[in-house]
Amino acid sequence: MASTRLPGKPLADIHGRPMVAHVVERAREADVGPVVVACCEDAVYRAARACGATAVMTRADHASGSDRIYEALRAIDPERRHDAVINVQGDLPTVERATVRAVFDPLGEDGVDIATLIAEIRDPDEADNPNVVKAVVAIPAGGRGGRALYFSRARIPTGPGPLYHHIGLYGFRTEALERFVALPPGILEAREKLEQLRALEAGMRIEAVRVDTVPLGVDTPADLERARRMLDTK
Repeated sequence: MASTRLPGKPLADIHGRPMVAHVVERAREADVGPVVVACCEDAVYRAARACGATAVMTRADHASGSDRIYEALRAIDPERRHDAVINVQGDLPTVERATVRAVFDPLGEDGVDIATLIAEIRDPDEADNPNVVKAVVAIPAGGRGGRALYFSRARIPTGPGPLYHHIGLYGFRTEALERFVALPPGILEAREKLEQLRALEAGMRIEAVRVDTVPLGVDTPADLERARRMLDTK
């Protein structure tokens, strides 16, 4: 709600409904399990409940979304019936069903702690933009993805070949999420300002799946107008 570029973002109107309602709908379309809105503001909680969603109020001082979803998960699943959780950010009202499923699928593989998404960088300006996080993943020709080796705001790796844009949509094995939030901040995490490096420093395996496009994250009024156009036919 305190977004500086789009104040009140979760409640921004998209065709008569708040943005959070559209995100809930997209998450339900993925059909991978119960959908819960984890929030720390009463207005978002009420909006989520009004659209028929389950909502959980969490602390307002969490350092990251991972900490927030862990608190929510403990509240809704104290018996640990669910062995995986996906964090779909609340500013993705147009995210595709296949995109959410893509981050869920690797969690069934042995040894995978966390799953995330990448897309090949096509715009040369993005390669040197520190706001576009790059993922280092060795993907063989025709491959769908692979183990993430590093993440950086810098243009890496060097040499010929594709660069990959990291998409901040995560899936966690439940025990991996519990381990992750208990870890102290990492040295590289502090340098790059990227929390996923904490997991890599601790030896956790992050599997990165390649998708064709980066989902639209709504951060500005212009993004909001684009989302309205994209959802005009839904």
